Amino acid sequence: MTNAAAAVRGFGPVFVLLFGLQFISMGAMEMSGPFWPLQIKVLSPSESVFGLASVAVYVGPMIGMSLTSTLWGRIGDRYGNRLMMVRALGGLAVTQLFVAVAQDVWTIMALRFLQGACAGYVAPAQAYGVQITGGKDRASLFAWLQVATNVGSLGGAFLGGLILDRFPFSAVNLTAGIICALCAAVAWSSLPVPAPEAVVANPGIAATARPTASIGVPIPTLLALMGMLLASRMVLQVPFSLYMTQIFGARHGVAGLTYGLLACGFVVAAPLWARLFEHRTPSDVLGGSVLISAACVLVTYLAGSTDSVAVFALLYFIWGALLGGTTPVLLALISVAVAHDRQGSVLGLAQASQQVASASGIIAGVAVTQLVGLEAAFPLVATLYGLSFLAALGIWLKTAHLTQKGSRP
Repeated sequence: MTNAAAAVRGFGPVFVLLFGLQFISMGAMEMSGPFWPLQIKVLSPSESVFGLASVAVYVGPMIGMSLTSTLWGRIGDRYGNRLMMVRALGGLAVTQLFVAVAQDVWTIMALRFLQGACAGYVAPAQAYGVQITGGKDRASLFAWLQVATNVGSLGGAFLGGLILDRFPFSAVNLTAGIICALCAAVAWSSLPVPAPEAVVANPGIAATARPTASIGVPIPTLLALMGMLLASRMVLQVPFSLYMTQIFGARHGVAGLTYGLLACGFVVAAPLWARLFEHRTPSDVLGGSVLISAACVLVTYLAGSTDSVAVFALLYFIWGALLGGTTPVLLALISVAVAHDRQGSVLGLAQASQQVASASGIIAGVAVTQLVGLEAAFPLVATLYGLSFLAALGIWLKTAHLTQKGSRP
């Protein structure tokens, strides 16, 4: 609570509205998330179609978003990130309404792909936040916006379940579409338009009109590291509930609670990680990524080895806490190295790379668990984190060497 109050004081009242919009809109989109397999199962004419569609319904939006996020980012740099936020919310609202009335599995897959292509809300929201806050405390800004997404996802899934207990599946998507439409209206009418000189007007951060720091690491390298960490996380997205019920014999309620602990760990720890890494050198941030990757290897290995649900749940929470020090921190490092008039483009590119990584992780998780068995899920996750550790270590060593070389007289 103290951290939240500090964030409001530091970023100003617009941040509260930005946080609320992300919380509500992302929660609306997650209302149907956990329950798509139920609807796809009913509509699928065969098991093979169900197997394809149950993956495509999640991966399709990611692929669509990966193809268009960079384009939307460039348009946002030219015409305003606020406009791109409204466009994305409007696109989500319209496609949700079409999905609600679709009764064919192929139509749903096409609409989900279109939904991702029309969306891309997060990147312009981040770029807009950088503009409004004057570019200060980016790690904290990105962490809190990610907190909004995670908390919204938890609340949205819970609300979607309550609706589904009483109404047909279409009611979930109709409700989500209406909520997104209302969010678009609020964003258009309430979010201020940043002045062109908003960032440079702050004398303490006048340098943000141009790259604020030479991080010594190519941005594609950081995007690749961030993607590797995210792909490792997404391996369990689809098989998690089956893992809990078949490996531990857990009830659905226990599985859902444990699943939520990952997001809870992230929510608790992300602002703390942001404060820890704020104003640190790129070498320090990358050194932290090395340690976090190593810790993720250990935690996921132990999670795959334990036969205790309680221990597994605790490790899942710790894993979520570790994830709080990955994406927001690396995104801040990327953002600070780019001129303020290119924030939309670079953050759109980052979102596109994240979607590709997420889809890759999901596909790898489904493929390995289908071919080898559920017992292979966590060894795969630990192995991928091991590769992330090696990549982070190599980048850190190179950065540290260049820093030492540059500091010599």
